Amino acid sequence: MPLDLIQTELGVDRAELTEKVNALNDQFRHHSAHDVMHGALEEIERLALVSSFGAESVVLLHMAAVVDKMTPVLFVDTQMLFAETLEYQHEVSERLGLKNVQIIRADDEDIQRGDPYGSLRLRDTDACCNLRKTFPLQKALSGYCGWITGRKRFQSGTRAALEFFEVEDGTGRIKVNPLAHWAPEDVRAYMEENNLPRHPLVAKGYPSIGCAPCTSPVKEGEDPRAGRWRNKDKEECGIHFVDGKMVRVGEQT
Repeated sequence: MPLDLIQTELGVDRAELTEKVNALNDQFRHHSAHDVMHGALEEIERLALVSSFGAESVVLLHMAAVVDKMTPVLFVDTQMLFAETLEYQHEVSERLGLKNVQIIRADDEDIQRGDPYGSLRLRDTDACCNLRKTFPLQKALSGYCGWITGRKRFQSGTRAALEFFEVEDGTGRIKVNPLAHWAPEDVRAYMEENNLPRHPLVAKGYPSIGCAPCTSPVKEGEDPRAGRWRNKDKEECGIHFVDGKMVRVGEQT
């Protein structure tokens, strides 16, 4: 759907949206991640939290639960996830009392048409991610004015200038990144202080967890995301891209 049509559907004016995002960044520039979460849920209508229930996801999920347990949580089940991830999703949802977790999957017809034998990942990882994760999530986000992500500046060079709030070019939605300025030790400290359960694969050498066929253990000294699409020229699954391009503030797609 074109940007102008999405903005019309959401009742958003581009100039007003940009002004609001800039104002929110100024307002929360020196505030905590929890303040950003609380402010976002108060200030932005129809806001969803997108979670992979991965290695660090429980931090953001806990913050949302503290503010409002009815916060919509969108979990994309690619049908290629680790069994441990599916079990962890259930455990964390129950423990935190999340009351609005929505499990998103690709349509059966799309899977049968695009990847009937589950082998698409072997010849085109981007197409597999689009089919099983990006497109279903885009569909699920239809009607939302914004979404909350767990992205952090330290995770990769493409995220080095990440702000708390940004305009998602190509959709007209606001993306909220409460943990943008957090370091790995901040994540560990929060989990320990709040006695939050860790994903069982973390202890087995998986600091970043995606689909089982495309995620491998990380050796000591490697980048935490080195196990994602190892030996391939790929850093992102695609949910932070629009039409195949990285989405950044002020960048037209």
